[in-house]
Amino acid sequence: MSKHYALVIDDERDIRELLTLTLGRMDLIVETAATVAEARQRLTERRYALCFTDMRLPDGSGQEIIALVAAQYPETPIAMITAYGNVDAAVDALKAGAFDFVSKPVDISVLRRLVQTALKLSEEKRAEQSNSGSKLIGDSAPMNELRATIAKVARSQAPVYIAGESGTGKELVARLIHELGPRSTAPFVPVNCGAIPSELMESEFFGHKRGSFTGAQTDKDGLFHAAQGGTLFLDEVAELPMHMQVKLLRVIQEKAVRPIGARAEVGVDVRILSATHKNLARLVELGSFRQDLFYRINVIELKVPPLRDRREDIPKLAGRVLERLGKDNGTAPARLEPEALKALLSYDFPGNVRELENVLERAVALCENNSIGIGDLRLAAGERAASVAAEAWANTPTPTAGAYAEPRPPAYAAEPPEDEGFPSDLAAAVAETERAAIMKALEATRWNRTAAAKQLGLTLRQLRYRLEKLGIE
Repeated sequence: MSKHYALVIDDERDIRELLTLTLGRMDLIVETAATVAEARQRLTERRYALCFTDMRLPDGSGQEIIALVAAQYPETPIAMITAYGNVDAAVDALKAGAFDFVSKPVDISVLRRLVQTALKLSEEKRAEQSNSGSKLIGDSAPMNELRATIAKVARSQAPVYIAGESGTGKELVARLIHELGPRSTAPFVPVNCGAIPSELMESEFFGHKRGSFTGAQTDKDGLFHAAQGGTLFLDEVAELPMHMQVKLLRVIQEKAVRPIGARAEVGVDVRILSATHKNLARLVELGSFRQDLFYRINVIELKVPPLRDRREDIPKLAGRVLERLGKDNGTAPARLEPEALKALLSYDFPGNVRELENVLERAVALCENNSIGIGDLRLAAGERAASVAAEAWANTPTPTAGAYAEPRPPAYAAEPPEDEGFPSDLAAAVAETERAAIMKALEATRWNRTAAAKQLGLTLRQLRYRLEKLGIE
């Protein structure tokens, strides 16, 4: 039986020695670190079955380590070591991604139970990871072709551009490329380019030096450094503003980054995978995405098929989703009545697999006797036409450059009033027109904000801003 490794991060030598001795008696090989920097280095060198970190460290906090492990090493359970009675720190640790906490002075019996739970959790997560290929569910020709292509591109180190509609599983494909390739033991770092404010992007991607700008109280490593030796996945890469497109192009060409405030560049060894639901080639034609960057990230293009192009996979997908929901609810999986399955097979699913999961989760909650009828699905009859119109709009992006450019009004926006005169309050009239379009999209998507934003040609952030501005709950 292979040995399990544990990492103990604490600046107190007595604590490190106590945990090393105790965990060693539980057949664990223990490695230690006294600082955040040492811990980061250790985590890049080995996979650990579990980690313990102190709350306060000389060069940072345990919260940083917990967030790092949760984001880049999700298969590794991590527990916080807190001062006795510090409930707030324990709660913050759990929110950040810790699976448990242990208080000083350490109770050996409590520690043993915690370790047993952590090892079981670690094994379960590793088993899930090793079976990740099975998450690409479906035996249709498009899915078999996709799996074959993933196996080929995984062996390469070339950048891969993953194209596909929202909800098709582009991040899952990116993770599989990483896990099947030679970088599988190194970090996989996903980043949603549309979720990072423009003014913070350079710091997030490349890091910064202490004192380089107001609020930079310590050195910070960027996402490229976090992915060193592994894979950086740029999701929604079309949302990158132009100034970041220029900087990203240089990093890819030079294989080096310069943190804000640093005098010299630092070499990086990172494979770039990128994805977006938008038509990136059209954005290049319209001048809102750099052509040279497009060619750099699009060395290999991989298309993820929409669910409507592989309808024969729907029964198997639905079965897996219902099994998972039953397990989560502690019940037997719900059954799909024949008419309900027929309705699913004829539905276009503009939100793809993600929408199928949402539809079934709602149906499980609404159905009687654990049997899902066609009425429990609540599929909108008119949504197919709306989804077709929305898809046509999504493939005709605005020519305005920049990640946060305002899109044109959607094709189905409310018609202006036929009154020949001018409105007495233009702002109110515009707001009312905007409200009508948003409400129509929300009702058509059953208040799924992500799907509604797509229909309106907005980013999710832009839709949230408008909802707040218009007072729509």
